[in-house]
Amino acid sequence: MLDVITIGRSSVDLYGAQVGGRLEDMASFRKYIGGSPTNMAAGTARLGLKSGLITRVGDEHMGRFIREQLIAEGVDVTGVKTDPERLTALVILGIRDQHQFPLIFYRENCADMALSEDDIDPAYIAGSRCVTATGTHLSHPRTEAAVLKAVRLARDNGAKTALDIDYRPNLWGLAGHGAGESRYIASAAVTQKLQSTLHLFDLIVGTEEEFHIAGGTTDTVAALRAVRAVSNATLVCKRGPMGAAAFEGAIPDSLDDGISGPGFPIEVFNVLGAGDGFMSGLLRGWLRGEDWVTSLTYANACGAFAVSRHGCTPAYPSWEELQFFLKRGIVTPALRHDTELEQIHWATTRKGQWPHMRVFAFDHRMQLEDMADQAGAPRERIGPFKSLCLRAAQRVADGKAGYGILCDGRLGREALHAAAGTGLWIGRPVERPGSRPLELEAELGLDYGTALAEWPVEHVVKVLCFYHPDDDAGLKARQEETVKRLAEAARRNNLEFLLEIIASKAGPVDDTTTARVIERFYEIGVFPDWWKLEPLRSKTAWRNAVEAVSRNDPHTRGIVVLGLDAPLEELSASLRMAAAFDLVKGFAVGRTIFGDAARRWFAGETGDEEAVTEMAEKYRMLCDIWDRVRTQKEQPS
Repeated sequence: MLDVITIGRSSVDLYGAQVGGRLEDMASFRKYIGGSPTNMAAGTARLGLKSGLITRVGDEHMGRFIREQLIAEGVDVTGVKTDPERLTALVILGIRDQHQFPLIFYRENCADMALSEDDIDPAYIAGSRCVTATGTHLSHPRTEAAVLKAVRLARDNGAKTALDIDYRPNLWGLAGHGAGESRYIASAAVTQKLQSTLHLFDLIVGTEEEFHIAGGTTDTVAALRAVRAVSNATLVCKRGPMGAAAFEGAIPDSLDDGISGPGFPIEVFNVLGAGDGFMSGLLRGWLRGEDWVTSLTYANACGAFAVSRHGCTPAYPSWEELQFFLKRGIVTPALRHDTELEQIHWATTRKGQWPHMRVFAFDHRMQLEDMADQAGAPRERIGPFKSLCLRAAQRVADGKAGYGILCDGRLGREALHAAAGTGLWIGRPVERPGSRPLELEAELGLDYGTALAEWPVEHVVKVLCFYHPDDDAGLKARQEETVKRLAEAARRNNLEFLLEIIASKAGPVDDTTTARVIERFYEIGVFPDWWKLEPLRSKTAWRNAVEAVSRNDPHTRGIVVLGLDAPLEELSASLRMAAAFDLVKGFAVGRTIFGDAARRWFAGETGDEEAVTEMAEKYRMLCDIWDRVRTQKEQPS
């Protein structure tokens, strides 16, 4: 069963990337999913609840974006309907200062406002322990009918029901398009509409202003009592920096006499979406049977995360992050500048799962240029050959998970573009081939961050560094600075980072060499999502390397093994040794797969289809070897 189904708004949020200026002056935007029910579905999923969403999205790119993001967050999308006629809703938002957060709703005849009773599947509702609605969808007869059907079905099934009042005067037709930021306009009609439904809910949540509209008065205690007169629900009143108060029975004379949880004194950076984060934490506690103090603690903490970060859903914590925060406490009031917390946030909210990594690496540039030169072929032929490599990778993957490629954007641009959206893991190198000290490709320029801003978010930044722990201090400092700047630029652009280390080309190695390199990069603050390591010579060396990664970053994606143009038999032995360690997820191998085919193809001795077939056979053979040694490792002894 699902723990909770949310129902209502679903939009794409375009957040101004610049902070401290007018919305008119925003020059670039970041794209997130939005809409209170959508935010809450993702927020509760991050906290470990099984959540689902009922809404409508358009039959276009933004609708697909919302659906894909929800799936990546772990939200059940059975109830997300595609509207063939209407566009997905859009919201443009900005952060002016700590008090002003301008926003514009683009919701004219949008997809989610076409939600109807026909979209409510009784069997789907019966599969959830709770239905959570928001106030906006009570503003129109069609969407109201859909919400009330879902809520009544839930009650009939013995499930819980919750309402986030979520009052936006603009969305009730009470304010103009330029007043999206407005939070309260009195309206007897809205009060009457809300009060006609409040008896259907077990939990009602709102700010003081939202209870004012629900209760029909700006006296908060009186408003709560007016709501209590028509509903037996537990009422939770959000009070901004003063936290929140829950009321299970009669409303006392003071809000301070309600049940409360501890507040968190943090810097207010962005209040947009904070209520949805609060509701996510509250639902986690309420639906898991926690007492109200604990539930409000979760809620207040999740709200604190939201107001301290950019965006709505992206700001919400994972369950691991929330537990860490509650145990450790606040180190800096600006949570987005808390390095330790931000690393946990990033590592536990990354999209996608990659428990197996079978990567065909054809990101080689210098080696393929040499092969083309030796065959007397023009270097312009390298790009078409890389497209053949992609065809071979896709033939073996055949749409299945756990396969990927490494491809560069200089010689392999067409293959790189063609790989987008195929389901392949895509790594993209940035180092200048063979450079030591490390230098990056000229296309990155001096401003790594600006260059990486042009990359699709599914691309993984890969850099190879020939680094040895016994290098002289000057060389080490220069290489470390480049890697550190690159890792930070990747993170700022929401790109995963793969660090490839080859120490054997830079000096003698023993069982501790690679582990010492790993420790050093963590020491200087580099936390790669992926490590790519050369085949190590002993199980002791592998054990030392794996322990170094696990000790410093328990949330790492893992390690892949590179090939170094080794013969298949030698590579098979290396993979068998590496497969003994769970943190090693697979391989990223190139010349062992494409080397022979490339030489013949450049020399004109073989055609396209023959080259693709040969590479696919070798790639499949290597995948089979990995799967076999991994399976043997997993068998009980």
